Amino acid sequence: MMADFFETGDGLRLAYRDEGPGDTSAALPVLCLAGLTRTMSDFDYLAAHLPDVRLIRMDYRGRGQSQWATDPMTYNVLREGQDALELLDHLGLEKAAIIGTSRGGLIAMALAGIARVRLRAVCLVDIGPVLPQGGIGRIMEYLGRRPKAKTHAELAALLAQALPGFANVPGERWLEEAHRQAVADARGLNITYDPKLRDAVIAAGTGDPPDLWPMFDALADLPLALVRGANSDLLSPETAARMRARRPDMIFAEVPDRGHVPFLDEPEALEAIRAWIEASA
Repeated sequence: MMADFFETGDGLRLAYRDEGPGDTSAALPVLCLAGLTRTMSDFDYLAAHLPDVRLIRMDYRGRGQSQWATDPMTYNVLREGQDALELLDHLGLEKAAIIGTSRGGLIAMALAGIARVRLRAVCLVDIGPVLPQGGIGRIMEYLGRRPKAKTHAELAALLAQALPGFANVPGERWLEEAHRQAVADARGLNITYDPKLRDAVIAAGTGDPPDLWPMFDALADLPLALVRGANSDLLSPETAARMRARRPDMIFAEVPDRGHVPFLDEPEALEAIRAWIEASA
């Protein structure tokens, strides 16, 4: 996947893609922010269904095609949010709607607290203000470590078995996911991000967890959507219900046979995202 690049204020070269209809000036700019270890390719499934929006994606620092940071402690939500704002500046955009999956949703909520004027709307994907320890623990089992599989075919089989909550997913999709989540090297497969991301996450997790509800409440009056995997271990039904109670106008979809996170080309997800785009225009 070919990318363009821009330079952040602290000198890192980050990758992004900016796509849309011929006249992007009239199209809604939608900035897609991926999960903790993921890349802009996560939105390939969704992009095919949104030809009329200006779809902007980025690889966070230390992920995908972006440069690794000298200081891995800059792999944090606030710095990554600042990088997103600097990308909007680079593109000459005052505001954008944001689709944030997992980590990307946390970044979107943080931006609502510190730079709300830059946000046009937010769609949260399988993330909320409460992060269950079970889901965090599952992520820490693989974070920063090479895959055990030696080939993409082996990894596809492992993903199908290891990811909780997913059912009725074709083998071809798991193979696509394997190619997105790992690259081949002389030793087999390797991760697509700086392994020191693990150190940054461990450091961020020390001490008492912060209260993230004020970040969610900062989204008040913005067009808002929430897409949840029905079997998610990172966004519980109870937290989703509390979010809906605080924002009764929030567009909501629950995707069956999906854990953390849905692929976003499921009918339930697409219906919610299209309704959110219409509300954001």
